Order: sequence, then structure tokens, then C-alpha cells
Amino acid sequence: MPARVRALPAFRAERLLRSKVKRLQHLEGSNVANLRGQGTEFDSFREYVAGDDVRAIDWRATARATDVLVRTRRPERNRHMLMLLDTGRISAGRVGDGTRLDASIEAALLLGGLAAAAGDTVDLLAFDRRPRAEVRGVGGKGLQLKLMHAMAGITPALVDTDSAGLVRAAVQRTRRRSLVVWFTSLDGAAVEENLLPVLPVLAQRHRVLIVSVTDPEIAAAATRRDRLLDLYAAAAAESVLAERALVQESLRRTGIAVVAASPERLPEALADEYLELKQSGAL
Repeated sequence: MPARVRALPAFRAERLLRSKVKRLQHLEGSNVANLRGQGTEFDSFREYVAGDDVRAIDWRATARATDVLVRTRRPERNRHMLMLLDTGRISAGRVGDGTRLDASIEAALLLGGLAAAAGDTVDLLAFDRRPRAEVRGVGGKGLQLKLMHAMAGITPALVDTDSAGLVRAAVQRTRRRSLVVWFTSLDGAAVEENLLPVLPVLAQRHRVLIVSVTDPEIAAAATRRDRLLDLYAAAAAESVLAERALVQESLRRTGIAVVAASPERLPEALADEYLELKQSGAL
């Protein structure tokens, strides 16, 4: 019988999801964070104990009670996240056993599952010169499956990504302040030509997180010095690593967070960064 078969993306990092969700529940559960500021939601009152931050004391509630009361806060829920997936020619580069796009998709799936457990809504936009896939306003248990099916048919396009067009599309789809997670490359030339001119438009409205796949072979080459030819390769690798470190530092100084890791480490590193943002109230 005629039929169509859809091959879903590999999701080896799914084994990490349960432990990351448990950590999220720990943040939101019994150990409620006593944090101040916009980034956390009010949870409840409790009696003041020695060691509490005096700035957390609620004087109005205290005036109506017999004890000194402090406000407890918990990590925010019901936030909005937009994942931007660069599907241009840079995403076709081979890293490890797959492409940069393969590693980005797997990291996006783990992040989506964690965001669903956190009660956040997620949009996804895969883009190079035009939108290749899109998911809008999805949350809850169905989020991860929708992301998986949306990204199943994406392949890298051998064209330069229109970064300005990608940012315009992102701004049109995200009116309220959100966490924008942009999966792209941190190569020096790509950052100078594509990212730096358009990042201020996103950063002034949203919290921006740049996610990049690093090549483990470059890091390995930087450590090999057994033969003369190894020295030349090590010098070139060191130059690439130094350039990447400089780019990351320049982005961080502008308030843009960066997660860069090998394909095997990227999903977990991104999930940990998301949990840190939740815990600190930076979203």
C-alpha cells in the first residue's frame, strides 16, 4: 500500500530529561527560593528566622500579624521562549557523527521538554532565507512531540542565512519580553557579519541566549604535539579557540549569554543554563 514514513530526529539526550525535571521541581518545591526582584514570583509568607535577608520582610503583612513575616518567592512559571534555529549553510558543517543542525535539534528537544515541565510556552522558528518550520504558542505535554515533528523534515540549506530577516521574523512573532534562544555558529567572521549588527534589536526587547556547537576535533588537535605536523595543527586549533573565546567574552559583555559545547555536551549544558536562569530569576 502507498504510504509515507516520517523519520523523527534522534533524541539521545532524552535520558537526561527526568533528572533535569527533578532539579526544576526541587527549585519550585520544598526549597522555595527567597529571592528579590522582578525575576521571581511571590509564593507565600513565612515567619522570619535568623539569617533571612531583611529586605525580604513584608512590613505590611507583619503589621497585621503577631510575628515578623518574610515573602518567599519561587522561580517564574508561564514565561515565553522563542527558539531560533539557523538552517543556513553553517548548520551543514560536520561535527562529530552528524551536522551542527543535528546537534542543535537534539539540544532544542531537551530544552523544549524542560520548558514544558516548567509551565512555559514555546515558539520555534527554523529559518535561513525563509521560514523552514514553525511551532507557535505550544506548552504542556504536547510540546515536545510537536517540536519533534516540526523539526523532522528540516535539512540545512546551502545558502547564507539572512540574519536581519530572521530577527524581523522573531520580533513579529514575539511581542512580550521573552527568552530568545538562538542556535547558530560562533565563528568570528559569522558573528561579525551576521550576529553583531542585528543582536541589539533582539537584546533591547528580550533576554538573548546564543547556543553554538563546538567541534571536539579542534580541541583535541590543540593538545597534540607529538610530531612536527601536529605542532602546526595545534597552533591553528589554538588560534580558533582563542578567537572563539574572544567572541564569547564580547557577547557576554553586552549582556548576551552564551552556551558553547560539543554535540554530546550541548543538550545538558543548555538545560543547565536554562535552570540557572530560572533559579536566578533572570528570565
